[in-house]
Amino acid sequence: MIQLAKAKNWENTPKIADTSAQDVQLAPKPKHKRNFIGGVALLFVLIIAWIMIPVVNRWANTTVTVPLDRLRIATVITGDLVRDVSVQGRVVAAISPTLYATASGSITLYVEAGSAVEKGQVLALVDSPELTNRLKQAQSSHEQQGIELERQRIESRQLALEKRKGVDLADVAMVAANREKRRADQANKVGVISMIDFEKAQDDLRNAELAYEHAVADARLFDEKLAFELKASQLALERQQLLVNDLQRQVDELLLQSPVNGVVGDLLVEQKNAVSRDTPVMSVVDLSRFEIDAQIPESYADDLAVGMQAEILLSGQTYAGELVAVSPEIVGNQVASRIRFSGEMPQNIRQNQRLTTRILLEERPNVLMLQRGQFLESGGGRVAYVLNDDGIAMRRQIKIGARSLAAVEIISGLREGDDVVISSIDQFRGAESVLVTN
Repeated sequence: MIQLAKAKNWENTPKIADTSAQDVQLAPKPKHKRNFIGGVALLFVLIIAWIMIPVVNRWANTTVTVPLDRLRIATVITGDLVRDVSVQGRVVAAISPTLYATASGSITLYVEAGSAVEKGQVLALVDSPELTNRLKQAQSSHEQQGIELERQRIESRQLALEKRKGVDLADVAMVAANREKRRADQANKVGVISMIDFEKAQDDLRNAELAYEHAVADARLFDEKLAFELKASQLALERQQLLVNDLQRQVDELLLQSPVNGVVGDLLVEQKNAVSRDTPVMSVVDLSRFEIDAQIPESYADDLAVGMQAEILLSGQTYAGELVAVSPEIVGNQVASRIRFSGEMPQNIRQNQRLTTRILLEERPNVLMLQRGQFLESGGGRVAYVLNDDGIAMRRQIKIGARSLAAVEIISGLREGDDVVISSIDQFRGAESVLVTN
């Protein structure tokens, strides 16, 4: 009974509808359309693989990656390399003499610092009573010696006249003796003179001749003596004249005159001060000629030579110069040098003004060169990284030659047209290849 009741209830329960009425039967797609879609998908996959494989290879072959914006790149070129050195120089006057006191005394200044002066103008006076007194004494001695020389000349003429008188008297005595000798000769022929008187006449003649010869010789010797004494006195007078001239020069130098046209520099003494000999008094600056006093690093010492050309930069303009002096010694790892303007000199230049000077050491035409950069220091000048077209920077061993301020000569390891990383390569950590990303 219960089962029949259940059966009846199940039959009376409403049925649940399924989705069969909603299904729509689709027509199958054509086979060639499916093949086209599959081919396009395969082609897309191949393109992606072709693009990604080099990237993956680059990532696989490099150990360091560096962004491009952190690097500086330069291209190796062929051109003329000019070796040079740039230094800071100080403008100094080519002619800047210092005036010194030539004697001890009191100084009187006639100019002030900064005063314009002309050559020969009196700038100061050293009052030296001692030197002035010595000059007057020397002049007085010179005049006295001059008078003494004139007196000696008069006495010499007088003594020479007396000696000449003795010669003349001896000559007269010789003539008389000669005459007596002739008379004795005639008397001896006729036998009217004794032999003793005849011999006496001969002896008298001989004595007269000897007296004359001695008188002549004595007169000549006396003349030589007088000439010698006069010459000695003349030399003494000339020596005294030299002393007077020297003292006069020293007195004249008490007037300190400007040796050049220019301006007075520093006054090194005060007005009316007592100064000693060789005390610096003031300096005079010739503003028409200036030079550059530069200190050059000792690494360039072997390359420096007088006559090298230079370029002096002032207010954006370049002026020609020439290296005119190089110190033979190195002080504080620096070599002192002087550079002179060889052409037009800039206007309104001032002493002690700081200027940049470029000295041209050497010019090498038609060489392989590269712009200078920090890679020279970080790589020791032996390593460089060349950037390829695929963005890989490859490490290369290089050899460099001459260096200038802007470029360096490449001897080996690089070719013209190579793109080289010239910034610091410390970030590459010595890798053989470095990936450079954009």
